[in-house]
Amino acid sequence: MNAVSALAAIALPPLLLAVFVLSLWKTARGLSARRWERPGWWAFPAVVLTGLGCVAWFTGVFSGGLDTREACVSRGAGYDEAYRSEYWREPSRWFPLHNKCNAGFDLVPAWVNPTLVAIALLLVGCAAGAVATAVIGRKKSEKPD
Repeated sequence: MNAVSALAAIALPPLLLAVFVLSLWKTARGLSARRWERPGWWAFPAVVLTGLGCVAWFTGVFSGGLDTREACVSRGAGYDEAYRSEYWREPSRWFPLHNKCNAGFDLVPAWVNPTLVAIALLLVGCAAGAVATAVIGRKKSEKPD
């Protein structure tokens, strides 16, 4: 690992956390101050939603750990080698997240996939809110008094 990679590995997580906390604060503060009427404000909830989406996605991706067989046994589910070899692509898909021990038991928590869908829809809502406030603001500024 060279010096630039080491510096990035050390500095990036606190920087991302700081951006997330700042965006969370700006989102909460902007709601009470009606800053949502400005298009730029919508970037802050989008950053918060993206951070929450990353946490949910990483929770699902790494739910099986490094040894899936061991994770299945520790949770009391049988590990079906035939099922896993039949559906070998399933754990490596980006969405929906699944890491099944057998046909009836999934290591990915049940809340992960619906959370990812809800966050994606809310991100579309943030984009729509930004566009709507920009259009409404432009119409207000063009309207002669």
